[in-house]
Amino acid sequence: MKTFLKIGVLAAFALLLTSELTIAQERGGGVRPSPNAANSQNIGATVVNVTYGRPALKGRTHFANGSQLAPLGRVWRTGANESTAITFSTDVMFGDQEIPAGTYSLYSIPGENEWTIIINEKLSWGTQYDEAMDVARTTVAVGEGSNLEWFEIYFDTLSAEKAHLNLHWGTTKVAIPITVE
Repeated sequence: MKTFLKIGVLAAFALLLTSELTIAQERGGGVRPSPNAANSQNIGATVVNVTYGRPALKGRTHFANGSQLAPLGRVWRTGANESTAITFSTDVMFGDQEIPAGTYSLYSIPGENEWTIIINEKLSWGTQYDEAMDVARTTVAVGEGSNLEWFEIYFDTLSAEKAHLNLHWGTTKVAIPITVE
């Protein structure tokens, strides 16, 4: 009986170890050129979480026609690596669109004067964007900020009912208002 118990424990341990190694390989262990980042903000009783990859400019152009990174007028994953994930713990107004509580991908279409921000149901690697899975689109004006080498998503303009979700890279900054009840 003890032998069967030992074999069972060893088999369970081997299974867990194999699963853990598989997950580590899938996520691409080691140093990533575009490291992952996360940001979270409470707005009233609502929690908004964002997880994304942070690409660096490294002398490359971005948000321009024919640019190497996030060209104008084309869907961008709004970061690097996996699609940027955004989670709302309650229903929110995202820009001018009502979004039910849940986890979504955040895509964008950069423009010279305004961006289209897309909430999409499909979480995926990279640019596997599926327009049929769009939940909502909203447009926001392009602003300017300090010059950032690394792409950053952060919150500001916080109150009990509202915050801005900022997408900032180089000197380009767009702010999406998130409002809760």
